[in-house]
Amino acid sequence: MDVVYSILTGTLIYSTAIIIASLGGLFSERGGIVNIALEGLMMFGGFAGGAAIIWFEPAFAEGSVIAPLLAIVVGALVGGLVSLIHAYLSVNIGADQVISGTAINLLAAGVTVYLSQIIFGSQRTPTYKTGFTKETIPLLSKIPVIGDIFFTKIYITVYLAFILVIVSWYVINKTKFGLRLRAAGENPHAVDSMGINVYKLRYTGVIISGLLAGLAGAVMILTFDNQYAIFSINGTGFIALAALIFGKWKPFGLMYASLFFGFTQVLKFYVSDIPLISSFPLEFFYALPYVFTVIALVMFSSKAVGPKAAGEPFDKAKR
Repeated sequence: MDVVYSILTGTLIYSTAIIIASLGGLFSERGGIVNIALEGLMMFGGFAGGAAIIWFEPAFAEGSVIAPLLAIVVGALVGGLVSLIHAYLSVNIGADQVISGTAINLLAAGVTVYLSQIIFGSQRTPTYKTGFTKETIPLLSKIPVIGDIFFTKIYITVYLAFILVIVSWYVINKTKFGLRLRAAGENPHAVDSMGINVYKLRYTGVIISGLLAGLAGAVMILTFDNQYAIFSINGTGFIALAALIFGKWKPFGLMYASLFFGFTQVLKFYVSDIPLISSFPLEFFYALPYVFTVIALVMFSSKAVGPKAAGEPFDKAKR
């Protein structure tokens, strides 16, 4: 049972960045802007978080949670700023949103390495002493089964991801902004006829997407790594896109999909402890998350119906 608990806790941890990034994709695409730039935005956020923690650490006591919390805020803000490029190209110019997102992904790979070289004299950020550390919650960790999975040796960022799922569900489904954003992704001309600014709604959706993707990148660096390098994000942004489609553009749906993809990532660490799969080559399990990503896209992309106007530039002059 200890192995089972460890796998389930690991699934929660590895799903965190996927959940947050796919929520970012949700806000953008619900507003009508396809955002395949999640990977690049995560890279920018990861670089910013990895660089910021180096500067924040000396100001706080060793092991303080304040430094990594400030660092992920910086990562989120940088992701939001970079997303303005995608918003401008997609909303103002009406550029192809897939090409715009691809350009940001390619830009992130070069710019983050270039900035690391300029600022730190290396192609990666320096190592930091401590990012987020695993915590055990007193009392709650004593609850049978649940305590071992959810409250024992776990990062606080896991709780942040689930809080963001609940908040996103409420914003998308229960607030005036959320209803208008969804309408802008379904029928922007109808929204415009009501005197609502579609451009502003779409800009807001893309910026929120950038903030969340940047946050996801910073969280990933400060939990799984001790510095930012070009391979640190390792395709997680693309897995988040698959989770978004798999989850049918719904907060709880993408959360379940993200947990599934997180489970496929964790499995490789416990191969030797599970007799049924211990004979499989380890490389198979390293490839498993990406194999399942492709399978999920093939199986569900044709059945999952996203926002009708997603990917279509909005032109007030056309009806």
